[in-house]
Amino acid sequence: MAMKIRLARGGSKKRPHYAIVASDSRMPRDGRFLEKLGVYNPLLPKDSEDRVKIDLERVQYWLSHGAQPTDRVARFLEAAGVKEKTERQNLKKGEPGKAAKERAQKRLDREEAARAAAEEAKAAPAEAPAEEAASE
Repeated sequence: MAMKIRLARGGSKKRPHYAIVASDSRMPRDGRFLEKLGVYNPLLPKDSEDRVKIDLERVQYWLSHGAQPTDRVARFLEAAGVKEKTERQNLKKGEPGKAAKERAQKRLDREEAARAAAEEAKAAPAEAPAEEAASE
């Protein structure tokens, strides 16, 4: 049986409250679970002690029996010091979208054109006096 340690949502509309549970991975998110391991209340301030409460002994038990924590629960366990921190790579998330890339390219083209025009303007007055001196 594939075990997961995950969040089960409770609370009313726009007022979420989650239970941290150990359940079979085939069960629905808010469905049957084997054991409640803690609670998570995202509405509380981040520095509040009551925001995340976990029974660490039972979590260790389930991890030793092969339960895999979900991403969010893994972060809670990393903060509690139960699990070592893993490096995450979300390469698509930080990449700008198609329109943003086009705007950035247009901006670079405009800046390059302005720089080239400024260089020509600097070069043109410097050549003009030399031409006047040569014609005299």
